[in-house]
Amino acid sequence: MNTILKSFRTLAFAGTALALSATGLSALSTPALAQAARSPQIDQAVGALRAIGTMRADFVQTDRGGQSISGTMTLKRPGRIRFQYQKGVPFLIVSDGSALTMIDYEVRQVQRWPIRNSPLGALLDPNKDVARFATLNPTSHPDVLSVTVKDPKHPEYGTITLVMTRNAGAPGGWQLDSWIALDSQAKRTTVRLSNQQYGIAVPDSTFRWNDPRPQVRH
Repeated sequence: MNTILKSFRTLAFAGTALALSATGLSALSTPALAQAARSPQIDQAVGALRAIGTMRADFVQTDRGGQSISGTMTLKRPGRIRFQYQKGVPFLIVSDGSALTMIDYEVRQVQRWPIRNSPLGALLDPNKDVARFATLNPTSHPDVLSVTVKDPKHPEYGTITLVMTRNAGAPGGWQLDSWIALDSQAKRTTVRLSNQQYGIAVPDSTFRWNDPRPQVRH
């Protein structure tokens, strides 16, 4: 487990934060949607992600070495998300809509990034035109969509590929099933979702966290 934790201490933020693509895409402006409409499939993917109000799902995060850690993802528009890792993994990742926070309870460390500076900020920053960075990938099945997003002007943001499957029970008729993140150092992280639930009650307190850092007394 120590080896896994060392690996995921590096990759946890970069990999799971990219799930905010669902939130970032949901905030696309009208010009962006017009751009996406040039490809009906991309338009469908954007529409489905925009339709998510709240969502909870189990996830399994796998690094390029094949080591996996699981947990629960909770999302609430606009821009809030929480990755609660399995018992024994001292990490927590939370977004309050403006910044992403990674808390490492083992070493009592907190790291916080403005969304615009996070991996793939083109996805996470609602002020950016995400659709013009999207590319549709061919798939062997008409009920599977694969969309890759990369900002050529900001290679440091990395690349994310979203995989969605047709599902009548999901908002917009398409369900986000997985994503593959490749950061600027070519570190690959795969996240697979299961047991997706939509439209559930999610209190705002879900996105609060306890600060493990020692308090300085004045």
